[in-house]
Amino acid sequence: MTDAVFYDGESARRRAVVLKITASSLDIHEGSDWIASWPVGAVRQKDAPDGILRLTCESGPPLARLDITDADDQAAVRSHCLKLEAGHAGERTGRILFWSLAAAASIILCVFYLLPILAERLTPLIPASYERRLGTAVDNQIRAIFNGRICEEPRGLAALKTLTARLQRNQSLPVDVDIAVLESKVPNAIALPGGRIYLFSALLDKAESSDEIAGVLGHEMGHVAHRDGLRKMIQAGGTSYLLGLLFGDVTGGGAIVFVSRYLIDSAYSREAEAAADGFAGHTMTALGRPAHPMALLLKRIEDKIEGKDDEKGGNDFKIPAFLSTHPVTDQRLKALEKQVPSRQGEPLLSQEEWRALKEICKTT
Repeated sequence: MTDAVFYDGESARRRAVVLKITASSLDIHEGSDWIASWPVGAVRQKDAPDGILRLTCESGPPLARLDITDADDQAAVRSHCLKLEAGHAGERTGRILFWSLAAAASIILCVFYLLPILAERLTPLIPASYERRLGTAVDNQIRAIFNGRICEEPRGLAALKTLTARLQRNQSLPVDVDIAVLESKVPNAIALPGGRIYLFSALLDKAESSDEIAGVLGHEMGHVAHRDGLRKMIQAGGTSYLLGLLFGDVTGGGAIVFVSRYLIDSAYSREAEAAADGFAGHTMTALGRPAHPMALLLKRIEDKIEGKDDEKGGNDFKIPAFLSTHPVTDQRLKALEKQVPSRQGEPLLSQEEWRALKEICKTT
């Protein structure tokens, strides 16, 4: 038997050797020189590339190894060294399990602790032009998710532009705001990176005054002003990538879908919600309008749903997305009620404009 290579573990020298196997030992010779004799009961197999049988000896030098490539030689070794696999499978399985758990723990640590910190630090460094490009990618995906059309009835669109202009009168935003009504049965409103705000038609349908919708839009403008959507997108993008590593999608093919869903379904932090409320309150009171109608709208929807749950005797009605991602706590409601204007301003929309806005999704 000649197709074997021996490494003594002390140098990088590659030694072509001859093997002789007896019932009790595996003898290793280099030419006429004897190198080592390994007891067959102490010979163990180690991981190696395909086609190579790699052996070590438990009673020999720890780094010494023997690589056998000849199939007949490998078969002879296996027939004599009956404890070849002893501890090999268990060692390999344990090693794989340990590193898998370590990798999963590292990813979880990054997702819940490091990514929020990273997103907080990176957000101020990203130019507004790049934020708009990111927002466009998410915008396209969100419209695909809801399969909805943008409502553009001319009179309603004119009323929306009027309301938007009045809300922006005294604001300073990092990007231009673009507000649109998206036809959807989901009562919601979301602010995307780059300044696009979607008011879902179902939420508009439930509103009873322009102040209620103006408060919602002011709140979303607060998220735009504080770049909360971009911050969430950075966090979601990093989460998507890390989960891809964990579950095998390292190509990032589902990242935009994941990010879009995350922006729709996940709640902002309490601090971000309070800051957006403060922005909306300042915006409304500066125009001479009360700040709390937004909260009254959401509370009214919430109470109505809870009433239906009681009638059904169960939890058959889901809380609308805007309530699940922007929960109206008593503390938030009281804070908004305290923000009252020093003077009474003119209505933000006339009755005719308000009716037109409510009918923005109607088609002729």
